[in-house]
This record gives sequence, structure tokens and C-alpha cells, in this order.
Amino acid sequence: MLTEARPRPWPLLAALMVLLLFALWSGLVRLGWSLPDIQTSLVQNHGPLMVSGFLGTLIILERVVALRRSYLFIGPVLTAIGGFALIFDRLSLTGPVLITVGSLGGLVVLGVMVQMDRRIHTLVMMLGVLSWVVGNALWLAGWPIFRVVLWWVSFLVLTITGERIELSRVRRITAAQQRLYSLAVMVFLAGLVVSIWYQAIGVRIFGAGLLMQAAWLLIFDVAPRNIRHPNALTRYIAWCLLPGYLWLILAGTLVITNGVFLTGLTYDAVLHAIFLGFVMTMIFGHAPIILPGVLQIPVAYRPTFYAHLVLLHLSLVMRIAGDLLGWIPGRKWGGMFNVLAVLLFLGQTAYESRKAVMREAD
Repeated sequence: MLTEARPRPWPLLAALMVLLLFALWSGLVRLGWSLPDIQTSLVQNHGPLMVSGFLGTLIILERVVALRRSYLFIGPVLTAIGGFALIFDRLSLTGPVLITVGSLGGLVVLGVMVQMDRRIHTLVMMLGVLSWVVGNALWLAGWPIFRVVLWWVSFLVLTITGERIELSRVRRITAAQQRLYSLAVMVFLAGLVVSIWYQAIGVRIFGAGLLMQAAWLLIFDVAPRNIRHPNALTRYIAWCLLPGYLWLILAGTLVITNGVFLTGLTYDAVLHAIFLGFVMTMIFGHAPIILPGVLQIPVAYRPTFYAHLVLLHLSLVMRIAGDLLGWIPGRKWGGMFNVLAVLLFLGQTAYESRKAVMREAD
């Protein structure tokens, strides 16, 4: 039998938390905080560590656990080991090789999903993982991060929007709405491909695709309609997702208006509007639903969860204002509070999980 009891991948999850902490540390060093530089390559690898080492592993791990097929764990295991290689191994190719091979394992995972359920949301998520594989391969081939990062952005944006399409099935989105979304994805991917040869043009098309997807989510996703839902957890998730869509609109607008992707502080603003404003708030919102599926332990929602959500958005406003206005102290302190918001999220989630474990033991 290929399908088996759903495992609890505690060791891999613990490794992911360590990778996240190193990624946050390196981000603060990059911002100019006087912290020990554990390894010279760590600061240089902040982006790959966060995107491919942590987020990529987390996304594929969640899918593997849902599929209950142990042989598929090879993908997230390799990407996690590759993440540690980025931190500790001075051989510069070790991490990129392991992460690239591991992401191919992630592509196999999505292939299994598409085989089981060939619908628009699984196809879009598979395109996202394919973008991740291509980005990792280009990175391994020596492309600079500012060229590769478009492919990593595509991975995360398509994965999340694909998941939202899946959840929007409860509203029975129409064929016309699906066609509109498909058009947005095609524009987005067209910009990605064109940027290989004509960067300025391709990046603007890519930004238009970002805006189209964000607009689709604002109009057709269930989140804006759940702001006043009677269920407290549903309201909290909506308040996580809706600002995330607005950050995606800001990122798309900055990409279009700046053209070449990108330089200096605008580059920082775009990436963190996406990776923190859009991606991390999706994690905040979905954690009370996804983590019980992965850990098989309930994570009870508490109103205090709004604390890390509000802190993240306020600090991100400060950081991006610092980027766009050249306000260096605002950028620096905004980044510090970004990290504190993520740590607060981890602490509250761990505390609620521990309480659930203790209740089960009783």
C-alpha cells in the first residue's frame, strides 16, 4: 500500500524552526544590526535560506504529510539539509545542489497531486513548484539572486493563490472566473519567461500578472467576505489574508513603475512586501488550520493572535517607508520588529500546541 497512516514529522519541523531562526538572524545582520556573523555565507544566503530552505521545505512537507506517502519525504529532507549547508558548509555548491534536487522531489509530490485531482488549483500549484525548480537550477548555474528571485516569487505566489482557488471551491467559482484567473497566471508566467532575455519588459509584464492575481483575489476570494463572519477564527484568517492581497498590489505596482528588477532599497521593498506582507501573513492565517493536519494536534485560536499580525503589518509599513523614502532608521527598526512579529507568532503557536498536548495527555 502506498497510502499509510499520517506521520508526525517532528524532526523535520524542528529543523525548519532552526532554519527560520538562522534566516531571521541573517536578515537582521543584512539590515545593519551589530550581531555576530556566524558564517560569512549566511548573510549572503539570506534569501535562498528563507525561500528554498525554510518556505519551500515547509510547503512540500505539508503536501507530503497530506498524501501519507513516506517515500515522498526525500524532497523536503534534501531541501532542509541543503538549507543547513547554506549556513555551515563553506563549499558553495553543496546547498544549491541539495536544494535543487530536493525541489525536483517537490515536483514529484505535485505530480502525484495532479494525478489524483487534475483541477485548476493543483495545476497552478504544480506550475509554482516548477518555477521553484527552474529558479533553483538557475541559481545553481551561477545566476545572480536578483535574477533568480523572480522564479522564487512565482513559486510562492502561485502556491498560495492555488490554495486560495482550492478553498474558494466552497463558493463554486464560475468558469468565467476561472478563465480570468488563468489569464492572470499566463500574463504572470509570460513576464517571467520574457525577463530571461528582455529584463525590463519581462519584469513589467510580471508585475502586471501580480496585480491581476491580487485583484482576482480581492474580488472573488472568500476572505474579503469573511471579515464579519460570526466565527472568530474565520474572521482572523480573513484579516490575515486581506492585507496580504494589498501588499501584493503594492509589490506589483512598484515592479511596474520601476521596470528593471530592481535596485537598492526598492528591491528590498518589493521582496518584503511579497515575502512578509503576502506570504508570512498567509502562514499566520493558515497555521491554525494546517498545523493540526501536519502535527495531528489542535492549535486553538486565541484573540491574542492579532498581536503578531498587527505588529507585522505596522513594522512592515515602517520598513517599506524606510526603503522608499531613504529613511534608514525606519528601515532598520522596521526589520527588527518584523522579526519580533514572527517570533511572537512562533511563541504563541507553540504555547497553544503545548497546551493541546497536555490536554491530550490528561
